[in-house]
Amino acid sequence: MLFLLLGAFSDKVPNIFRYITFRTMAALVTALLISFICAPAFITFVRKRQKDGQPIRTDGPDRHILEKKGTPTMGGGLLLVALILSTLIWTKLQNRAVWIVLGVTLFYGIIGFCDDFLKLTRHNTKGLRGTYKLLAQSVCAFVAVRYAQTLWPEMFSSHVTFPFFKNLVLDLSWLFPAFAVFVVVGASNAVNLTDGLDGLAIVPTIIGGTCFGLISYLVGHAKFSLYLQIPFVSGSGELCILCGALVGAGLGFLWFNAPPAMIFMGDTGSLALGGALGMIGVITKHEVVLAIVGGLFVIEAVSVIIQVAHFKATGKRIFLMAPIHHHFEKRGWKEQTIVVRFWIISAMFALAGLSTLKLR
Repeated sequence: MLFLLLGAFSDKVPNIFRYITFRTMAALVTALLISFICAPAFITFVRKRQKDGQPIRTDGPDRHILEKKGTPTMGGGLLLVALILSTLIWTKLQNRAVWIVLGVTLFYGIIGFCDDFLKLTRHNTKGLRGTYKLLAQSVCAFVAVRYAQTLWPEMFSSHVTFPFFKNLVLDLSWLFPAFAVFVVVGASNAVNLTDGLDGLAIVPTIIGGTCFGLISYLVGHAKFSLYLQIPFVSGSGELCILCGALVGAGLGFLWFNAPPAMIFMGDTGSLALGGALGMIGVITKHEVVLAIVGGLFVIEAVSVIIQVAHFKATGKRIFLMAPIHHHFEKRGWKEQTIVVRFWIISAMFALAGLSTLKLR
């Protein structure tokens, strides 16, 4: 948007505004300021309309009913406003990769909003039916993936690359869209499952956004991608700006979501942010690296899958409660202890994921 406004004065625009690195930092700061400025009024607004706050699971830890009752949700709405506005201000609007990710982010945010709205109006933790939610997510992801395939050279549009190996590439052919949809939908729901304690999901999301900001920049730079022997995707460097906006919006939200939370992200934010990371991973051809960087999200999702599968097969539970962060709560760990330790684990996974850029 900034480039359109300054287009008539293109010869007078300082070169610094053309650098992706500068615009990324500017997007981060802009999103952070939007969050700080708008959050107090937004929290007051939703608190008045959500008198009982987000419904709390009755089968969860007992202290949640006492400590978290009355806390408003849908904070992801503010997060998305900061993210989208900041991105539109600082990115090049003609960039297709940015629009694909923003489209997925917004659509998944709408799905999450519907889910949160039904929970609030029904006064229970059941929102949209899981099948409807997954169907909507899958259709959106499929359309986005098919469009994203036009960004890549035809020679590797259906290929999956693997970290740590220079020449290991798998051609999935017509199965690639299904694989990519699985990545996007899986990332979205994994972040959603992780969002169960104050600040638990947003910091790993910020870490993931930081990592994929760097990856987007490198993948979109012909010389760097050639040197690192990673796929070159023309125009993907602009996604670095979107990642910067994500980090800024996340930091602004964390200020109000830090324990004890003044507002919850809700499915409005968690589904959208997870979908954004998943789509960025697909566009940059780093789907496997996404699973490493987002290792904490993978662990949370797998813990639920294992719990459900084992219970259906044997009638017994492996964990005291799933997702796994609730298991540790049931074992007596304090919330702040779980959150900080999971942040550390997330940072370790991120470092492992970034190391794959060089170790090939």
